Amino acid sequence: MSPRSLSRASNALRSAPLGSRSLPQCLSRTQCRWESNEPNQELPKKKKPPTMSPFREKLFASMGQRIAREQEQLEKLAVNRQGTAYGKLAACIVGLSSFLFMGFFMGVQKREQVIDITSTTTIDDLDGPRGPHLDVSEATMEAAFVEFEEILGRANVSLEKGELRAVSGSEWSSKPWEPNDLPFCIAKPRTTEEVSKIMKVCHERRIPVTAYSGGTSLEGHFAATRGGVTIDFTHMDKILKLNSADLDVIVQPAVGWEYLNEELAKSNLFFPPDPGPGAKIGGMIGTGCSGTNAYRYGTMKDWVLSLTVVLADGTIIKTRQRPRKSSAGYDLTRLFVGSEGTLGLVTEATLKLAVKPQSTSVAVCAFPSVRAAADCAFRVVGAGVPVAAVELLDDVQMACINDAGTTSRTWAAAPTLFFKFAGTPSSVKEQIAQVKQLAKRAGSTTFEFAKNEVEKDDLWQARKEALWSVMAKGQGDEDMGVWTTDVAVPISRLPDIIEITKEDIKGSGLLASIVGHVGDGNFHAIILYNKKTDYEKTKKLVSRMVKRAIDMEGTATGEHGIGLVKRDYLSRELGDTTVAAMRKIKLAYDPQCLLNCDKVVRMEAPKAGEVEQW
Repeated sequence: MSPRSLSRASNALRSAPLGSRSLPQCLSRTQCRWESNEPNQELPKKKKPPTMSPFREKLFASMGQRIAREQEQLEKLAVNRQGTAYGKLAACIVGLSSFLFMGFFMGVQKREQVIDITSTTTIDDLDGPRGPHLDVSEATMEAAFVEFEEILGRANVSLEKGELRAVSGSEWSSKPWEPNDLPFCIAKPRTTEEVSKIMKVCHERRIPVTAYSGGTSLEGHFAATRGGVTIDFTHMDKILKLNSADLDVIVQPAVGWEYLNEELAKSNLFFPPDPGPGAKIGGMIGTGCSGTNAYRYGTMKDWVLSLTVVLADGTIIKTRQRPRKSSAGYDLTRLFVGSEGTLGLVTEATLKLAVKPQSTSVAVCAFPSVRAAADCAFRVVGAGVPVAAVELLDDVQMACINDAGTTSRTWAAAPTLFFKFAGTPSSVKEQIAQVKQLAKRAGSTTFEFAKNEVEKDDLWQARKEALWSVMAKGQGDEDMGVWTTDVAVPISRLPDIIEITKEDIKGSGLLASIVGHVGDGNFHAIILYNKKTDYEKTKKLVSRMVKRAIDMEGTATGEHGIGLVKRDYLSRELGDTTVAAMRKIKLAYDPQCLLNCDKVVRMEAPKAGEVEQW
C-alpha cells in the first residue's frame, strides 16, 4: 500500500460517523494483539499473515494510535457539545423564568396602583378615573330605549314629557325642580327579573338610574340629576303573600302603607310605620322613615325582615329568610334600609306585623307656649307612660288647619299636643289619666280625649293635615314653594331647640310651622316661601336649624333622609372619615355610580362655593 492510499484511509476514518467507524482488518488485528491483557493466552491457530517489514509495522501502529486519539477527541467533543446544549437550554429556562418573574412583579406593582387597598374613599380620591363616568349620549339612550321596549313592551316605556316631569320632582320637595333633573325615559317593570334585565342594560352602557315609587319624599331623592332612566315601580304594587300565623307579609315596593293596613285589618293585623299619606313601601325603606307611631313601635328598620334587591350590575340578592331574628352573616337588610336607592333597587320586602291593640284612643291638650308643650312631652316620656304616639303642632300650624277647613271642627290656635293610646281598655284609661295629670302640671289650658271611634278619627285627622294645610296658604301660586325639613335631638334638648327655632322663624318674616314626633325628639319645620325672592333666606333658615341640632348632639334628619339637600351636613355630624367609609360602601356595591348618583354622599368634588362653610 502506498503512503497516498494510507492517507485516504485515514481521512475516510476521520470523516465517518463515530458509531459507524471500523478499523481495517489488518489494523484491528494489530491493535488486538498489542492491547491484550493476557499475554499467555494462546490465539487460535490461523493462517499466518504475511510478514511486514519493521517500517510498515511501525507506520501502521502509529496510524492506529493517531486514529484512536482522534476518535477519543471526537467523543469528548460530542460530550462537550451535548453539555453545551443542556447549558443553553438551562440558560434559556433561567432567562425565561427571570422574564416571567419580572413581568409578574411589574404586573403586581401596576395592580397595586389600580386596586384601592384603603378602607375609606375621600372626595379627593374620586378625581380622575374613579369619579362617575356615565353615558347619556343620544345614541346610547336611543339604543337602550329599544332594549327596554324588548324587555317590557312598548306600553311600559315612556318618553312623555308630563310623566318625565312628574317622576323627577314635586311641589312639596325642598329641592327646587330644575330642567336638568329630567330622565331620558321611564321604564315600568312588573317583576324582579325585568328590573334585573333593565339594570344589566344600564350597567353595560353606563346609564344612570333613579328609582321612583310614591314620590312623597322631601329632600330631592328622586331628582334625575344625571338624566338616564327612571325606573317607576307603579306596576309592582302587589301584596304577594300574607303569613298571618308568622306575623309577616311579603310585598312589592309600590304597595302603599295605607292600603296594606286596610288589607291587614281583615286579619286583625297592622303595619306600624305611618309616614305621610301616599307613601309607598319602597320609598319608606329607601328613606328609613318612621311616622307618628315611632315612639311606641320604632322606625322602618325595625319592621323589615328581609329584602330582595337588584344590584347595579343586575345581580339579584335576598338579604335574609323569614325568621323574626337572625345572626347569620352581615345584616344587609339594615344596610339597604335608609340607603335611598344608592346601593340597590328593592323589588320585594318581607315585613313584620303587629296584632291590632284591643283598644285605642286619642287625647288633645293645648298649652300657652311651645316650650310648655315640649316640656309636657318630656315629662310623659320620663314617666314611662306607654303611649303609642306624642305629636306637637304649634300655634301657626293649628291656625293653618283652621283656615284650610279640612277638619270638622275649629281648634284653638295654640301649641297643641296630640296623644295616641293603645292597649287593653283598662290600660288605655289608665294612660289617659296619667297623661292628663302630667299635662296639667306642665301648664295645659285644655285637655279632651276621644270617647268613641268617630271622635278619635276626627281628633287625629288634624295631625295628618299639617303639610297640606300649609301648602294651601300658597293659594296655587306657582312661585310659592314649601320647604319641609326635619331634625332630631336628644329628648332633653327638645324644648330648647324648638323655642330657639320658633324665634328664628319669627325673625325671618316667613310663614312656617313646627310639627313634631316629640316623643322621640324629632320635629319638622314646614316653611312657605317665594321661590324667586325668598329662596336664599329660607335656605339659610334651614341651615341654622340643622346646625343647631347637630351642635346639640342631634342629627340633620330624623326620618326624611339625606337626599341632595342635606348631604353636606354629614361630615359635620359624623366626621369626614365616617362619610368616606360610606362612600367606600357605595363604590363597593355600585362602582360605576349608576344608582341615584349624587344622593347621600357626594361622588364628585363640589364646585367652588357650592358647599356652605360651617
